[in-house]
Amino acid sequence: MENAQLQNSRFALRIVANRETSLGFFPFINFEISDFTHMKKIVVLDGYTLNPGDLSWDGFQKVAPIEVHDRTEAAKILERSKGAEFILTNKTPLSADSLKQLPELRYIGVLATGYNIVDVKAAKERGIAVCNIPTYGTASVAQHAFALILELTVSARLHSDAARAGEWSACKDWCFWKTPLTELEGKTLGIVGFGRIGRRVAEVGHAFGMKIIAQDSVQTNPPSYEGFRWASLEDLLRSSDIVSLHCPLFPETQGLMNAARLRLMKRSALLINTSRGPLIVDQDLADALNTGVIAGAGVDVLSVEPPAANNPLLTAKNCLVTPHIAWAAKEARARLMNLAAENLMAFVSGKPQNVVNP
Repeated sequence: MENAQLQNSRFALRIVANRETSLGFFPFINFEISDFTHMKKIVVLDGYTLNPGDLSWDGFQKVAPIEVHDRTEAAKILERSKGAEFILTNKTPLSADSLKQLPELRYIGVLATGYNIVDVKAAKERGIAVCNIPTYGTASVAQHAFALILELTVSARLHSDAARAGEWSACKDWCFWKTPLTELEGKTLGIVGFGRIGRRVAEVGHAFGMKIIAQDSVQTNPPSYEGFRWASLEDLLRSSDIVSLHCPLFPETQGLMNAARLRLMKRSALLINTSRGPLIVDQDLADALNTGVIAGAGVDVLSVEPPAANNPLLTAKNCLVTPHIAWAAKEARARLMNLAAENLMAFVSGKPQNVVNP
């Protein structure tokens, strides 16, 4: 027997052909029309950044039909979420007020590691599970952190542009450089937040011959390589040549790097942030860069995204700004997509995983 199902947003048409009888197979067509108004469904509120077209949502179809929106403005969140048992969101917020108006909702899958866009307390009170993706981007983010570090210490693009513009051809010498060039070996790399990504960044730094110090609220399982030590935040800031932020965003870490803490750093130091934008007070960092309190910064995240055109870090001295792409390597996004589908399937099978509001 062969089955085909044609489905739109409300009705499904099921066609059954070649039915077997006691006399053998006879051509037979039976049309069955079903109302799917109350069918389970998955709604993706902002799927474009995860999948601009180079990945597939098919893994979720094992659970329910999926409705994907590239982006959802605040005024349309409830309209698009209504009737959904399962919602997937990356940066579209789901407030306590919104959750009250979504009685069918059972599950929120955050398509990211950070989940502050969901009121997890309100979700728990309503019996809604919230799951995140904690492990997909370790390699990608660590790679991007070092892309920023290497650009700040070598200025490869600046020198490439100069050579292509004719400066090398016109040079009296066989080489030239336009900025100081800094070797990483022997320098101290301070890691604030020593979780999966922080540890991977430390491993890369160690491979470059750097000394590693780390600050974390949980100081267990120190790495085995020589030269590692734990430090307080103040000690780390004073001692490090490069400070890289990898801690989560909580009320106690918001504004972590403010004017007072930036003044603790060496004047030759660099600050890297591939974690959460609000860890840094943007204006304080811009002021520190423009007045020489620290030597440079590389940030992949800002306090508000997308940033206002007048965000001070966009014009600050010796500041690299990338548009929140550390997570976005195709390989990392594919892992995220697969893990998000696994999270949902685990939930519907009664064995939820990566729940942030148990």
